[in-house]
Amino acid sequence: MRIVVAGGAGFLGSHYCDRLIAEGHTVVCLDNLATGSEENLEGLRREPRFAFEERDVCEPFTIAGGLDAVANFASPASPVDFKRLSLEILRVGSQGTWNCLELARDKQARFLITCTSEAYGDPLVHPQSEAYWGNVNPVGPRSCYDESKRFAEALTMAFHRRHGVATRIARIFNTYGPRMRLDDGRVVPALVAQALRGEPLTVFGDGSQTRSFCYVDDEIDGLRRLLDCDDPYPVNIGNPRETPIIEFARIVGGLAGQPERIAFQPLPADDPKRRCPDITRARQLLGWEPRVPLEEGLRRTLDYFRERVRAAAGRGGGAPAPR
Repeated sequence: MRIVVAGGAGFLGSHYCDRLIAEGHTVVCLDNLATGSEENLEGLRREPRFAFEERDVCEPFTIAGGLDAVANFASPASPVDFKRLSLEILRVGSQGTWNCLELARDKQARFLITCTSEAYGDPLVHPQSEAYWGNVNPVGPRSCYDESKRFAEALTMAFHRRHGVATRIARIFNTYGPRMRLDDGRVVPALVAQALRGEPLTVFGDGSQTRSFCYVDDEIDGLRRLLDCDDPYPVNIGNPRETPIIEFARIVGGLAGQPERIAFQPLPADDPKRRCPDITRARQLLGWEPRVPLEEGLRRTLDYFRERVRAAAGRGGGAPAPR
């Protein structure tokens, strides 16, 4: 296949490019590098079936030649971006998604969009199935991301119903692994960086809030299977193991060989109290479930971040507390 990957220089997008190239497909990677990095694509630079274009998908564009699929990963997704890039997040979720859908429509290609568990907000139902409509604050500090993704889902379904575009919607839960930004504010890189620097681990509230962590290799496998699926409705792609943040911090500290030192901070506004996917649809439709244990995935992630922490220390940089 020949596939466009929008946001392909980001954390998840670059891993998806790797997977497609490894399978023998041809990839056109688009990214404006607002939060992505060409460093994530270094392993693909000499691959003749891979091409990179620095492009903002919020501006009208087309791609020469035929396409079999368009995979849209384009959007800042980290808490530190929600204030700094709030308007850009809303624009890429709306106009950027529209432009990618128009490309898929024009090329009669399949369309995959990576949406988010943030569509469920601070959920009142546990675990969260795709049938749950969510509990989202539309004017809160996270709303730019939550609502941009909810709109993107609505837009995707409208193109499916109105124009017959073969659409796929993934709701991604907390994914972690190599190529995450050291300073992106999400819980995994922030706690890992603190542990590797021997600093106290920041935990918000009392740490009883939960997340469900999925290693990137598992996540990419689920997303790849979803592209070949013929179901247009949302599918949760995440790990159903629910982990309290305080327990997660202790696992990170232990794997990093650090004594337990927790620094508690007030819980941020609208921070979800529980997050855990019901992956029944993923199991039934895709034959998928995560396989990499949390501790093993964290060991791989720690190996990657050790080099990043050393490099940041050499530059005098650091990472903010996790959100």
